[in-house]
Amino acid sequence: MIRVAVVDDHEMVRRGIISYLATESGIEVIGEAGSGNEAVKLVLKERPEIVLMDLLMENGNGIEATREILKSYPECRIIIITSFYDDEQVFPAIEAGAFSYMLKTANAAEVVNAIKKAAQGEPVIESKVAGKMVSRFREKEKKPHDDLTEREFDVLLCIGEGMTNQEISEELFIGIKTVKTHVSNILSKLGVTDRTQAAVYANRNGIIKKQAKEG
Repeated sequence: MIRVAVVDDHEMVRRGIISYLATESGIEVIGEAGSGNEAVKLVLKERPEIVLMDLLMENGNGIEATREILKSYPECRIIIITSFYDDEQVFPAIEAGAFSYMLKTANAAEVVNAIKKAAQGEPVIESKVAGKMVSRFREKEKKPHDDLTEREFDVLLCIGEGMTNQEISEELFIGIKTVKTHVSNILSKLGVTDRTQAAVYANRNGIIKKQAKEG
């Protein structure tokens, strides 16, 4: 039997979810709460395996409640069910430890499926939310030099090899003024203040070594 707690500040929403879950074999609703603070007290007392958690509530929101519950009861799996999927709600909820994230547009069968999957250790992330998570991951993986143009990257490679502006000009067959413009752009994009720091950046990120292997 999967023991579930339902948390939502709208009584009609709670009633609807609870009524549907009552028809499902293998699921038992052990209690309900209308605020984050009530949810923390309920869950820590009754210890349900799964919590269906709303986000925006008075007297303690869902993110705060999730964090507090998992601090004392880390085995609990919290499924966020909300109308919101903006960055200000999604990422704090995931960082607080939410196990699954669903929207209230989900139908009852999908909620039941998420509960059963959570009990088996399988998270369910709504597609719009999953897309945001992938984008955030890619942003974190992105390096400053990924924003360099191909020519700026060539100039950075030369800087890393200790070339002067004149030597870079001759190496790449471009004018001194153009070299200076590229250098200025490179320093800005890498967030460094001078050529020495740019050269250090290139070495630390394996840019010179990578180019040498490719050449």
